[in-house]
Amino acid sequence: MVSARRPAIETDVLVVGGGPAGLAAALAARRNGLRVVVADRASPPIDKACGEGLMPDALAALRDIGVELPPETGMPFRGIRFVDAEHAAEARFLHGQGLGLRRTELHRLLAERAQDAGVAAYWGMQVDARDPARADLGGRAVSFRWMIGADGAQSRVRQWAGLPPAWSGARRFGVRQHFRLRPWCDVVEVHWRSGIQAYVTPVARDEICVALLGAAPSARVTDLPELFPALAGRLAGAERIGPVRGALSMSTRLRRVTRGRVALIGDASGAVDAITGEGLSLAFRQAGVLAAALAAGKLAPYEKAHRQMTRVPRLMARLLLVMGAHDGLRRRAVRALAANPRTFEHLLALHVGRGVATAHLRDICGFGLQLLAPGSGASGP
Repeated sequence: MVSARRPAIETDVLVVGGGPAGLAAALAARRNGLRVVVADRASPPIDKACGEGLMPDALAALRDIGVELPPETGMPFRGIRFVDAEHAAEARFLHGQGLGLRRTELHRLLAERAQDAGVAAYWGMQVDARDPARADLGGRAVSFRWMIGADGAQSRVRQWAGLPPAWSGARRFGVRQHFRLRPWCDVVEVHWRSGIQAYVTPVARDEICVALLGAAPSARVTDLPELFPALAGRLAGAERIGPVRGALSMSTRLRRVTRGRVALIGDASGAVDAITGEGLSLAFRQAGVLAAALAAGKLAPYEKAHRQMTRVPRLMARLLLVMGAHDGLRRRAVRALAANPRTFEHLLALHVGRGVATAHLRDICGFGLQLLAPGSGASGP
């Protein structure tokens, strides 16, 4: 007996990649009245090694596409603390707060919102492009007006569209481990050592996420006592939860993120080093702009907006990587930021996409020049 041929799928938007970036793009497109299909080779909940902290701009971008993450879904945090060998500097967000939550929980929530919004999701299925308007999804033909590549740093959609990276930075490596431990502060801590950072994010009332990020691929959570003895002391005796997960991090830039019917989003469209903590924030902001462009039937506005919204994160990535690589500069910076918390707060506001007054920009520039000046003092500007 010959089985009946499965009918073709017709949609306005085919999103290849069902991680947070792809689901955000799907939700934004549905909010603009478009029919959406999402496909991913993996099945929910999809996990990935990351610091698991959403900055205030990430939460604001999610709200803009109709996703509200209640504080009880994770653990709110109110700023960032830099910790060096001898000094610590802390800055509070001037607007809003961040939210720490498990990557799997974020994915579950976004997948549920997408289902409620009418997004057709095909999990555990691979997409193969046939031509600019048709694709194959697990043996079924899919016709679409637009394709969104949200399939990560090794994007197949990017290859199909002929949009290779124009530049890639140095590769860095990250590992992540959860600990059963009550958070000891309401900020994300960044512990610094030459060439490597440790991020501590509260993700629940009795759980924290610790992520190591550095140039060497051999860094392990078991190395914490040697790398960051004070942090290791905090974690002594705490139960480890789940397996250690690893990931690659690097900055990449593309000349274009659109071609014909195809648009890229998230890491597929170019990435900033994870040292910024802005990867998801960028993807969520891109989702809203891209969906509006698709609804209007032209991708040029998205191309322009994408370039604009990545400028500051790329600059911040460069600055933070330089700070991480040069012990003397980093020590001066942390001491100066500790002595000038208001300047740190304005830097943090700029980092998370908030404008700052001209006078504050002058302070920030003066702060940077003083750090770079030969024989600069330890107390900051």
